[in-house]
Amino acid sequence: MKKQWSTSHSHNYTKLKHSMIKIAIGFLAIGIATSFSLSLSSSPPKSYYHSLYISNSISDNASISHDLYMLTRRPHVAGTEANAQAAAYVLSTLVSYNIDSHIVSYDVSLTYPISRSLILTQPEPASEQFPITFDLRQEIYDGDPYADVAHEVLPTFHAYAKSGTARGAVVYANYGRVEDYKTLKEKGVNVTGTIVLARYGKIFRGDIVNNAFEAGAIGAIVYTDRKDYGGGGDEGWFPKAKWMPPSGVQVGSVYDGAGDPSTPGWPSIHGCERISDDEVEKQGNVPLIPSLPVSAADGETIMRSVGGQVADEDWQGSKDSPTYRLGPGPGILNLTYTGKKAIETIQNVIAIIEGVEEPDRFVILGNHRDAWTFGAVDPNSGTAALLEVARRLMKLQERGWKPRRTIVLCNWDAEEYGLIGSTEWVEDNRELLASRAVAYLNVDCAVTGAGFHASATPQLDKLLVKTTQRVGDPDNSSQTIYESWVAPHNSPTIERLGGGGSDYAAFVQHIGIASADVSFGKGYPVYHSMYDDFVWMEKFGDPMFRRHIAVASVWGLTALQLADEEFLPFDYLSYAYELQKNAKDLEDEISDKGIRLAPLFESIKRLRDAATKINQERKAIEENGVWAWKFKKDQVKVREINDRLMMAERAFTDAEGLSGRSWYKHLIYAPSKHDDYGSSCFPGIDDAIEEARSLSTPEAWRSVQHQVWRVSRAVRHVSQVLTGELT
Repeated sequence: MKKQWSTSHSHNYTKLKHSMIKIAIGFLAIGIATSFSLSLSSSPPKSYYHSLYISNSISDNASISHDLYMLTRRPHVAGTEANAQAAAYVLSTLVSYNIDSHIVSYDVSLTYPISRSLILTQPEPASEQFPITFDLRQEIYDGDPYADVAHEVLPTFHAYAKSGTARGAVVYANYGRVEDYKTLKEKGVNVTGTIVLARYGKIFRGDIVNNAFEAGAIGAIVYTDRKDYGGGGDEGWFPKAKWMPPSGVQVGSVYDGAGDPSTPGWPSIHGCERISDDEVEKQGNVPLIPSLPVSAADGETIMRSVGGQVADEDWQGSKDSPTYRLGPGPGILNLTYTGKKAIETIQNVIAIIEGVEEPDRFVILGNHRDAWTFGAVDPNSGTAALLEVARRLMKLQERGWKPRRTIVLCNWDAEEYGLIGSTEWVEDNRELLASRAVAYLNVDCAVTGAGFHASATPQLDKLLVKTTQRVGDPDNSSQTIYESWVAPHNSPTIERLGGGGSDYAAFVQHIGIASADVSFGKGYPVYHSMYDDFVWMEKFGDPMFRRHIAVASVWGLTALQLADEEFLPFDYLSYAYELQKNAKDLEDEISDKGIRLAPLFESIKRLRDAATKINQERKAIEENGVWAWKFKKDQVKVREINDRLMMAERAFTDAEGLSGRSWYKHLIYAPSKHDDYGSSCFPGIDDAIEEARSLSTPEAWRSVQHQVWRVSRAVRHVSQVLTGELT
């Protein structure tokens, strides 16, 4: 009995010991997990700070209004002392928010007007009213609070316009598009040797001038038609209504490149290499004929001197405008413009909130500061919103928030001249950005009116939807921005970033960085005129500054999601679906030309499969959770997946760039060849198709096939990056 009892006792003791060991291991595991959990939860979760960021408790209409007022007290064109003072204001404000900030300067080639002359005459015998010499001035309005600094507004001009004199009969060319010149040719109107009169409204002004040159014109006059900018005259104009006054002039650049024209492809640092003025002209991005912008009143005066055929109905002006005729003449314009080129210093203001866990991953927010005049809408509504984002991030930091990844706030200079400040910075930091930038989020004109608008590379579509579902509509408190955004079409309309209209261009089109651009409103009548002032914004753009608050909320919350979420919130399935649709449209366009699109469709299918696979990998890790003893291993996997998501966009670029436009490296999104504001999907293919239709030779159509292969290879490379597997 005793021996038997001892054996049993020993056995039970062994079982008890094993049980105690298991319990101890269990408690140890719980302790480790609890300790790990406590270490993670010693401060509120990131979601708490994200909700706080968009709460009414830290947003501030008065702060935004004050910043906008301070930034727009004087005209501040790039390269001027006034704009340097505006940079100092932005810097001091960011520093006051305890954000590490500094100025990065570049010496860039800018142009300014010296003299202008525009005289309208008629062949003999001329009536008594001729010649007419235009004063080319924008008028101060009664009670204008900025009358004392109106003399600081530069004379109306086109930046980088060709200096010279042109004398010729006037031809009316509608909006100056390629198709408008085709119409003139069909109607037998000869443009050669004439001065073109065209109106703003459809394409980039630089392309208006360049298209005129290619049609044979020797000069170009571009005016703001009342039909497009003056409200038809029914409501009056600013300051009574939002519309452009008759004397208002839309100034701007006619350079359709990106960055300093004298340093194509490299940064304009002090003492850098520069190409000559002749070489700049040979680059093909500056006009080769003189041009001037004029007002609606001056445009109509010129129009009254034009005879010939009556223009079609869709070429006519507002109901009380003169009858628009095509010409040529009999009115004759004498146009003289003299400008000066100067190397001037510009200032980008850069602020950095360093990430705690991944400081080498950058989420970048950008807006430009320089304006042609006062710039209340363009661009300082965006600058005020950027400072509001910074102020709210300061509030989060005061409550203990620290971003996972680094957030970089950028206030660009010389955007108006040709995206110069942002482009020089991107060229200066190309390798770091290419290896470390997660995304770029742009705001230019933050507020022009009601209605939310967004553009993005497709992998950010779902993130924008998610963000706008959390932010209230500033014009309807009963719904979110998302609900008002989708109402017209039952789905959000997200445009693409192929145009060259703002500072996202260098990030997307040169390097291949996922990007987005957001705003309220789209276009406004006093664009680039001296009437874009604080009064216009306060009366018509955003009287209560609620739209500014909403833009800052969407902008900052999107950045927080990108900076703080463990997995980057990218979805490349959206990209695959977008490319599939565009490829089908392309197939419909050239199905009769013998071009094989099978390689493109096959590569898009591979992209769809790769996007599905990486989404499944991410989901599997999220569902399994992260246990303390394999945390390090899982974090390596998380980082590896994020790197694939981040770098995939780079693979859409090609080192050679587009044919004849090598700075543009992205093979999916780039500006249209004849409209820098227009966006073209598969731009290299589109350029080749246009040339093939013109030449109509087998060699030209073989070039189209080559471009199809180039895009197919790029899309295949994106799939390889997403899968992360060597062939």
